[in-house]
Order: sequence, then C-alpha cells, then structure tokens
Amino acid sequence: MQPASGKLPEVLSTQPVPSETASQPLETPFADAASPFRRTEAPLPVFAGPPPSAPLPPATQSSWVTYRSQINFGFAMLAYLMVLVGSITLIQANSDAEWRYYIAALPVVPALIALVVFVRALTRLDDLEARIQLLAFGSSLGATALLTFGYGFFEGVGLPHLPPAFVLPAMAILWGLATAFFTWRYKWRYRR
Repeated sequence: MQPASGKLPEVLSTQPVPSETASQPLETPFADAASPFRRTEAPLPVFAGPPPSAPLPPATQSSWVTYRSQINFGFAMLAYLMVLVGSITLIQANSDAEWRYYIAALPVVPALIALVVFVRALTRLDDLEARIQLLAFGSSLGATALLTFGYGFFEGVGLPHLPPAFVLPAMAILWGLATAFFTWRYKWRYRR
C-alpha cells in the first residue's frame, strides 16, 4: 500500500552514512612503524653543544668506602699485635700466677674480630673474585697439608721438629702466592 502522495516514507537510520574514507584503513600512531612500503628515516640528532673545554674530573670515592675491609682488618691486626705483646709481657712477668691462662687467651678476641672482618670481605666479592679466593684457599690448604705431612717423614729420619705455630703462616704465605697466581691466570686467559 502506497501513501496518497505517491512517495515512499523516508526512513531514518541510526547508522552513519558510509563515506569515501570508510574503505581506507584507519590511521593509528603505529600504522607506519612496520610497513614494508614506507621508508623510515632516523630521527635527527640533538645538538648538545660543544664539548667542555677542560676534561671532567674523575669520579672519586673516599678511601674509607674503597678500602673499608682492608682498614678494618688492619685495625684488628694492630689490636691483635698490641694485645699479644701485652699478654706475653704480662705472662713473663708473672709466670706463676694462676690467671696467666686467661691472659694467654686474650689475643683470641681481636683475632676473632679479624676473622669476622675477613669473612664479611669475602661475602662482598663478585663471582670471579670469589672463585679465585676459593681456588687459592683450596690450593694453599692442600699444599700446606702435603708440606707438613711430608716434613713429618723427614722428622723421622733426623730433621728437627716443626712447631705447629709455623703451619698457619705457611698456609697464609701459600694462600697469597696462590691468589696472585690465579689472578694472573684469569687475567692472562681472558685478556682483551
């Protein structure tokens, strides 16, 4: 049925009228980033100005921050030596006193402090330095064991007795030599 005027009724739609741009893709900020059809260009460099006339001074840290472990260990060793000399002098002056055993044990206190400082320094090492120290300590421990064990055989055939007080200094010397060797080995192996 047609209306009396002969025209069709006008229908209103809620959809927008399609335009010519509807068939083109949407422009997004990243539409051209991966396009193989567009040539991309590097951004222009930012001019920062001329270089400074004098070189900048190097960044410095205080000696305390850089050498904290060595300074603390040095103070602990100084305290150990002072207490050791004082206790030996006191024991020699009073050799028959009943408290001489307590005085003889006093140097252990600064030695324990030195041990704590040393272990804390070991925990601050990076992986390579810790590996070098582990190799050096293991080598010095094994070498000291072999030296003292071998010297025990020589004592059986007439060499003088080796006091046990020489074992720790021998281990420390061998540790220092092994640390120098393993440090040199890693620097030589990984030099650039």
